[in-house]
Amino acid sequence: MKKRTQRHDVIREIVRENSIRTQRDLAVKLQEAGHDCTQATISRDITDMGLLKSQEGFYILPEDLRLQRMVSELVEDVNVAGNLVVVTTFPGGAAGVAGAIDSASIEGSLGSVAGDNTIMIAADTPEHALGIQATLNGLRRR
Repeated sequence: MKKRTQRHDVIREIVRENSIRTQRDLAVKLQEAGHDCTQATISRDITDMGLLKSQEGFYILPEDLRLQRMVSELVEDVNVAGNLVVVTTFPGGAAGVAGAIDSASIEGSLGSVAGDNTIMIAADTPEHALGIQATLNGLRRR
């Protein structure tokens, strides 16, 4: 895998798991993860990835912003059964939410199947299923 692609994967993880307000905050986290980068490289990565600033002033991935909007408006419940995550939405909302979940590439998610108001997400491990549940529940509260 290319260095740039690896760095973008690390940036995705950092932005999802931390409250990153500045390029300096991102540089510190990247360095902790073993990636020494110049400010120019970080600025270019932010542009290339299309990172946005949330209303609270934190960096957010564009696919996460879409997911957050859809989950906060349409998801009613999120449950785990082994390595499956079952998401209940308002009627007619499952397909759109499932598409947003798939686009966000949540760690451990292998894919989803949507009905009218129910989504089943296959996770690669039960631990990742719990992580997916926590991610979706966190988006419901924002």
